[in-house]
Amino acid sequence: MTAEQYCRFEVTMDGPSSGNPYREVELFADFRLAHRTVSVRGFYDGEGEYRLRFMPDEPGEWTWATRSNAQALDGRTGIMTVAPATAGNHGPVTVVGTRFAYADRTPYIPVGTTCYAWAHQDNAMRDETIATLAAGPFTKIRMCVFPKHYRYNLNEPEHFVFPGSLDAGFDTDRFNPDFFSAFEADLDRLLDLGIEADLILFHPYDRWGFQSLPQDVEERYLAYVVARLASFRNVWWSMANEWDFMKQKNEQDFHRYFRIVAREDPYAHPRGVHNGHTFYDHTLPWVTHASIQRSDTERCAEWVSRYGKPVVIDECCYEGDIREGWGNISARELMRRQWTAVANGGWPGAHGETYYNEEEVLWWSKGRRLIGEAPARIAFMRRILEEAPVERLSARRANWDLVCLNAGDDYMLYYLGFQRPSWKDLALPEGRTYTIDVIDTWEMTVTPLDGTFSGEVRVPLPAKEYQAIRASASA
Repeated sequence: MTAEQYCRFEVTMDGPSSGNPYREVELFADFRLAHRTVSVRGFYDGEGEYRLRFMPDEPGEWTWATRSNAQALDGRTGIMTVAPATAGNHGPVTVVGTRFAYADRTPYIPVGTTCYAWAHQDNAMRDETIATLAAGPFTKIRMCVFPKHYRYNLNEPEHFVFPGSLDAGFDTDRFNPDFFSAFEADLDRLLDLGIEADLILFHPYDRWGFQSLPQDVEERYLAYVVARLASFRNVWWSMANEWDFMKQKNEQDFHRYFRIVAREDPYAHPRGVHNGHTFYDHTLPWVTHASIQRSDTERCAEWVSRYGKPVVIDECCYEGDIREGWGNISARELMRRQWTAVANGGWPGAHGETYYNEEEVLWWSKGRRLIGEAPARIAFMRRILEEAPVERLSARRANWDLVCLNAGDDYMLYYLGFQRPSWKDLALPEGRTYTIDVIDTWEMTVTPLDGTFSGEVRVPLPAKEYQAIRASASA
């Protein structure tokens, strides 16, 4: 058997199908390379088939052996030769201080969009969503495992996590392989596009009873989902969307969810939780990054300092025209909030689009197509960030009205937002020379100033909103 580093390796085995294998059969495997052992949970996939999935993180010859309470599955062994990662395969995303990087230390920038229920739509609409993402700038998408019941999203999905239907009820003692097969195919399509899937495990917008499952069902659900999906290298875990709106749950429940996911996931994918009004305690050790819904994104520097972890603005209202206040800001305001987050040391995960149409197919929920002005500007922002020394960036206040995203004295990016001065005075470090660019973040232009600069510099500006100034040390 052969595999590639950071790619999914799968073993399929026949086993018992009588009774309820989802509850009654336990299957694990120990994968070993030299002195290392990585244990993974297997899962039942229906029709007498059991699967083990593993994402090897090192090249070499791995051995594996199963452990099970079912005789047919116990003591199975094998050898797997893992080749080094090929070009473009950087591994899963990890957290490094207040930044993100892939496993091979290539910097990762979470340029995100929200499309909660796109994976619960029909095949044609999911295909359109993938085509839109392929042409877009995004590197992360927030999406739900359970379907969503909310305004502009009232259609019934074809498949659910559990077998059954709204009318007939759900068998929460079992899982639905048809649902997971389609869901996993979509995760692979996202992987092909280089997009991380930020999977929302629970949420309050529900008519099927999934937000009020018994504790033992929740725990089996989390273990099963992690067993099936953790080997996808582009997976993140979000314990909930707007966790504090789930009134049947309390903070201790979410502590429990985090601990289960951390225990079951051998690859330590990023783990967060999204807030409504109340922040979860992002300082807790099982939280890898702060997933934040707030419009006052200038506070990112404060949150980075408080948590000492990456701060991702996953929602700051959406570009659109619906009646709800969270879904009718302009593209200009969305981009101002995103750039303000970036300038203050946060990460721009907050895109969403909510333009109304008669079919009630809004991107933020169902996907399909984007029609707004923000995606092109997000692509430009991503380009500016990719040109920066991302692995060393941090925020500081340059003076009372100006923040600076910087990499020491090597790189400085100032964002002016609403300000529209005709010039700005900067104090660059003495003894070094810099090139200076004036960046129009809305018009998507970069205008270099003639010459090089050092010390006190007056930078002429066009007296327009949404300008930025970039100073880069000369080689």
